[in-house]
Amino acid sequence: MIQNLTIGAQSIRPLAMKTTETQTAPGLSDTTKGFGSYLEDALNQVAAQEQTAKDMNNKFVLGEVNVDEAMISSQQALLSLQLTTQVRNKVIEAYQEIMRTQI
Repeated sequence: MIQNLTIGAQSIRPLAMKTTETQTAPGLSDTTKGFGSYLEDALNQVAAQEQTAKDMNNKFVLGEVNVDEAMISSQQALLSLQLTTQVRNKVIEAYQEIMRTQI
């Protein structure tokens, strides 16, 4: 399932908005990340947590880690996936609300 989300994140790149040069206050970084970059980073982090959970489960089967470590890793991956799903639902809901707005 995470692989599908990362594939979806890759399709966002062509839709990235062109940024225009603006004056920045002194002390601010000249490089800024776009929304797509943050989204891609978050999806990659969720995928990494899922992979870590799989690795921990395999290590548990081999007797290399305790059950509590494997369960904590699995729950972290599950919570990350649930959060990602909720964020996706909110984005879709916001998009649909914008599309219903009459101009």
